[in-house]
Amino acid sequence: LGAGGMGRVYLGRSAGGRTVAVKVVHPHFALDEQFRARFRREVESARRIGAQWTAPVLDADPDAPVPWVATGYVAGPPLSQAITEHGPLPEHAVRTLGAGLAEALAVVHGQGIVHRDVKPSNVLLALDGPRLIDFGIARALGATVSLTSTGVSVGSPGYMAPE
Repeated sequence: LGAGGMGRVYLGRSAGGRTVAVKVVHPHFALDEQFRARFRREVESARRIGAQWTAPVLDADPDAPVPWVATGYVAGPPLSQAITEHGPLPEHAVRTLGAGLAEALAVVHGQGIVHRDVKPSNVLLALDGPRLIDFGIARALGATVSLTSTGVSVGSPGYMAPE
């Protein structure tokens, strides 16, 4: 299905025949304990949100020799792909998408999580509304563990709030 800096995502089937997306981490990251801790947080964050707003976590093993997570497959393109292939969304679609993302973010924040990387490639356009994916740099509100320090930030610069 795709590849990124952290690993590859494959389309698969569960033992029961359910279509799933399996994210497999690049093997060299498996040696980095800080990365494993971050991957554990990603899995836990996605589990807490629920299937209505993200791809539901079905199983995961962040402690495997090569860490992985299996989620329900969300049939729908990333927002970035839809825009690239079809151009700007019509006004009514933008309003609907904005309302859906606002609801999703309210639920995410209500669970005490800040996503920190909302961008078109992390929004899947499912038939029943948008789904947020990739909680790799999400942070629990009030958490004392941080991925950032003074002068350092994580996320996608083109989509970060200026502050």
